[in-house]
Amino acid sequence: MNILISGAGIAGLACALELGTRGHDVTVVEYGRHLRLTGTPIDIRGDAIETADRMGLLAKIQEQRLRMSELTQFVDSRGEPVARIPMAEISDSDDDIELLREDLVRILADALPDTAAIRFGDSIETLTDRGVDGGGVDVRFASGRTGRYDLVLGADGQHSAVRRLVFGPEEDCLRHLGVYLALADLPGEARSEGANSIYNVPRRMAGVFRYKGRAVAVFQFRSEPIDYDHRDLDAQKKILIDAFAGHRSWRIPELLDAARADPGFFLTPASQIHLPSWHRGRVVLVGDAGYSPAYLSGRGTSLALTGARFLAEELERCGDDHTAAFARYEARQRPYVDFAQDRVHSGRDRMLPTTWAAIAARNKALQALGTTPDGPQQTTR
Repeated sequence: MNILISGAGIAGLACALELGTRGHDVTVVEYGRHLRLTGTPIDIRGDAIETADRMGLLAKIQEQRLRMSELTQFVDSRGEPVARIPMAEISDSDDDIELLREDLVRILADALPDTAAIRFGDSIETLTDRGVDGGGVDVRFASGRTGRYDLVLGADGQHSAVRRLVFGPEEDCLRHLGVYLALADLPGEARSEGANSIYNVPRRMAGVFRYKGRAVAVFQFRSEPIDYDHRDLDAQKKILIDAFAGHRSWRIPELLDAARADPGFFLTPASQIHLPSWHRGRVVLVGDAGYSPAYLSGRGTSLALTGARFLAEELERCGDDHTAAFARYEARQRPYVDFAQDRVHSGRDRMLPTTWAAIAARNKALQALGTTPDGPQQTTR
């Protein structure tokens, strides 16, 4: 089949690989001018590890393995460690793999067969599904190009244009989780050593994460939805600064200064996508476009990989009957999505306790689990 995929992120590249190696003619259209290689480390968990193995990529992925989370500790206001991240609770198994997003993107892109091609700097503008007997989906691109495809896959992320065109407005399926994440570079610490640190004040956390010669200031805070211009960097920085107003303990002022100075500052809400179905006609959604679990779950990458595999397997099994294949894909993927989306609440409460008492109780509970790091054990602010 002639298949169009919107988005060259992890979900789109995984779909292109799975479908291209099965003989389909695949075109990936990507709005950006190149692959997006930014982002903090990601995780591959559970059955997604088997998927990576079936793709023939597991050995290359394991070569890029990080230990960022394993080396992360909660600290008090003096920087003294109080507890470690409870890896046994947040992992699916001892085989879970953490690596940089850019490394996985490169691995997937390098593995694409000749039957799959990426077209950068373009995007889908309109979709017209000709129905069961109509011969496919007519697509008009922002560049002015047109084409007809047997199937269209929306793998273009949480703010999917394909989903908006086919399934309706984003607000109809978006569920805000009451948390925001912000990232800022710390170039002065890029080559420094040491454990990764997380410091909490009620409803907020600030931290320093180091990986592969880079250091990043990480912030999270609880908040109801905030209306702001995603293109206005100064407005986004002000949201973060206002969220931490009055908090001067640990390294918070210093990290906020780094956020003010970073031209690549990043702010995003934790949100999920909930849809009763991920397909309509000849269009189907994969990854965050259809079922974003939010970064709090730690399972978005795993869902992208299993979704690509299940969809490709079912299209191969069902032949030309894409309707049956889409239904079987949903039936197989839905339990994984439900599990991932349900996991965010425990992660949010662990990372962002709402009171000083809750912070102390969290630290005490982690110490009881045996996650206490070397050094003084503190449970106070």
